[in-house]
Amino acid sequence: MEALALPSTNSLTISCSNLQNGSFANLPGTLHHCKFYGQSTLRFRPLHCTRHYQSNVIKMQSDSEDYELKQMRDMAAAKKRWDSLIREGKVKVLTPREAGYAIQLSDKTLLDVRPSTEHQKAWVKGSTWIPIFEVDDKVDPGTLSRKVTSFMMGGWWSGVPTVSYNSRFLSEVQEKFPKDADLILACQKGLRSLAACELLYNAGYKNLFWVQGGLDAAEEEDLAREGPQPLKFAGIGGLSEFLGWTDQQRVAGAKEGWGYRLVYSARLIAVFLAADALFIGAQQLGRYIQDLRSH
Repeated sequence: MEALALPSTNSLTISCSNLQNGSFANLPGTLHHCKFYGQSTLRFRPLHCTRHYQSNVIKMQSDSEDYELKQMRDMAAAKKRWDSLIREGKVKVLTPREAGYAIQLSDKTLLDVRPSTEHQKAWVKGSTWIPIFEVDDKVDPGTLSRKVTSFMMGGWWSGVPTVSYNSRFLSEVQEKFPKDADLILACQKGLRSLAACELLYNAGYKNLFWVQGGLDAAEEEDLAREGPQPLKFAGIGGLSEFLGWTDQQRVAGAKEGWGYRLVYSARLIAVFLAADALFIGAQQLGRYIQDLRSH
């Protein structure tokens, strides 16, 4: 793939959380793995294996730094292309409110490109949903490794799943819409929909509109909503959502008052009590096992 040229992203796997923070993750390229030696090897060749382990760790750190640098370069190149599309008027920019007016008054179609985890929480009434990245449900070792890494690196807090490029995105859009259709593209924060705009423009779609800031920037009155949650809340999850510590929930809490805050304060207390109970239980179990061994 040439500097995030999305038409060749059939093997692309990315992290949604990194997208929301403004950076791509797991771009095509060689993923470096560090092979660790077993205990028996360490027992008989301690000096050699210690040096080998240290060498592998150093190499892995160096590879990681190179990989991060490549990501930054690719993302900078993509941003330059996207800025050019907007600056040259190839993709028109709309605020969420302007998008709502365009849908109501001129029958333009809103194309929702978010993954299913966000779409099922809230969606714009009458919109068409075709995700450009979808939740990766494969169970092969590589995917499982990425899922564990994503979870340990903050997924437990943000609730953002590991996603991969939907190789059928372009064909599904082409099946539903002709090349001269007016399409308003939206995602949760605006990055993935801008990438989709580039992909569709290169495929021949010329009447493209991008919702700047995504659905996170939409107020309830801007767009007709369906689904169990406000549009702003569709991109949050994990422990941060459960505790009410996301920016969206804080804003809602300021409007709703003390009743709203008390609910999340009670949840925080419950988490502390549960953690304390687990800690005490682990201590008791450790003592019990120790007593059994002593007898």
